[in-house]
Amino acid sequence: MADSRVFLLSCPVQHYAWGKLGFSSEVAQLLANSDPMMVQIQEDKPYAEMWMGTHPRGDAVIPDTDISEKTLGKWIANNLPCLGNSVKKTYGNLPFLFKVLSVNTALSIQAHPNKELAAKLHAQAPEHYPDNNHKPEMAIALTPFQALCGFRPVQEIVDFLQKVPELRLLIGSKAAEELEQSVGQDLQTISSALRVCFTKMMKSEKEDFEEQLHILVKRISQEVAEGKDVTDCNGALLLKLHEQYPGDIGCFIIYFLNLVMLKPGEAIFLEANEPHAYLNGDCVECMACSDNTVRAGLTPKFIDVTTLCDMLNYTPAPSSSKLFPPVADEVDPYVFIYNPPVPEFAVLQIKVPSTTRFYTVTNIESASILLVVKGKAKGNPAVSKSELSLQRGTVVFIAANEFLSLELSPEEDLLMFRACCLL
Repeated sequence: MADSRVFLLSCPVQHYAWGKLGFSSEVAQLLANSDPMMVQIQEDKPYAEMWMGTHPRGDAVIPDTDISEKTLGKWIANNLPCLGNSVKKTYGNLPFLFKVLSVNTALSIQAHPNKELAAKLHAQAPEHYPDNNHKPEMAIALTPFQALCGFRPVQEIVDFLQKVPELRLLIGSKAAEELEQSVGQDLQTISSALRVCFTKMMKSEKEDFEEQLHILVKRISQEVAEGKDVTDCNGALLLKLHEQYPGDIGCFIIYFLNLVMLKPGEAIFLEANEPHAYLNGDCVECMACSDNTVRAGLTPKFIDVTTLCDMLNYTPAPSSSKLFPPVADEVDPYVFIYNPPVPEFAVLQIKVPSTTRFYTVTNIESASILLVVKGKAKGNPAVSKSELSLQRGTVVFIAANEFLSLELSPEEDLLMFRACCLL
C-alpha cells in the first residue's frame, strides 16, 4: 500500500453559520454515508462545506493506510514535485480546491479579482487579501440551487427603478434617468450608466439606505399580508434576505443582479470581476487556489465597497447566459466535461447506468479527486492489490496517469464528479 497512487480521502468539514443544519445538508449526508460507524451528525449544527484537496486551513487526510505522509498535501509534495514550486509552497501542489457546499442562508455579495488586481490587493492589505492569485470558480448544482449572478439586462433594472421608488430615491433621479436613457444605446453607454447607478447605491450613507430599506420592507410586508402579488418588486426574495441580514445594503442588490435557478447538473462559472452571491441549495464547487474575495454586503466579514464597485464587469446579460453547460466527452458516453477557460481546473460528471457492470475511470495527465454522489462500486487500482469500496460520500485521490477499474452495484446508477486539470 505504501506505493499506492490511488487512495481514499477523509475530508475536513467547515461549520460556517450559513450552512444547512444537520441532515438537511448534503455535506452532512455525504459525510455520514461515507463512514456511518464513525460519523455522528448533530442536527442543530451547520454543515456548510466539505473540502476535498489541500489547503493550509483544511488538508484532506489519507486514512487507514501505511502511507507515511498522512495528509494529501504532504503526499503530493513528496510524490508529485512536478506541479511547480509556487503552487507547492502555498497549496500543497494541487492548483485547485474541490468542495461540496450546503447553503442555508445567503453568502456575501462578492467578486473575485483577476491576477493583476489580486497582486495589488495582497500588497496593500494582506490581512484581507492573503495571496496574490486569482480565484475563478465553478458551481455545479446537486440539488435545486439559487444564486445571484451578473448584472441583469438593463431594461429589467430600469423596470425596478420605476416599480421600487425606494430604490430610485436611494440612487437619485439624475443617475436613474441616465440609466433609463441608456436603454437601446451602445454597450459602453449602458455599462457606464449602470456603473454610476450601482456605485451610488453601494456608496449611499448608512442612514439613507437603512431608512429606504425599512420603508420598502414595511410596504412589501403589508402587501403580502393583504394577499397582493409582490413579484414585480422581487418581494419574496427581499423579505427573505432582510430576515437573514436586516438593514443590509445587500438587500437592494437583488434589483441589479440576475436570480439564477440551477437544476441538478446545471452549472455557473464565475470568472474575475463577476458579481455574485449564493443564496440556497447544495453544489459541488471547484476553484483556483486562493482566498481572495472582495465583499460588499450580506456578510459580517470585511467589506470593501470601493474596490468592488471599481472592479466589476458592468456588462448586463440575461440569467440564461450565466449557465455554463458541460460538453459530452468524445470517447466516453458516460462523461460530461465542465471545462472553464482557466488552466487550473475542470470538472467531469460521470454518470454510469446500473445496467453497466464494469466501468473504468480513465487515466488523465493530472492528479484528480473523485467524489461519489450516488451509487456503489468496488474499485481496483492498477498499482495496488487492495480493493476500494466506493459509495455515496466516498472521496478518492487519483494520481496522474492512473486509472481505476470499477465493478458497479446493480442497485442504482453511479454518479460521480471528478476535479482535475485538463493539460
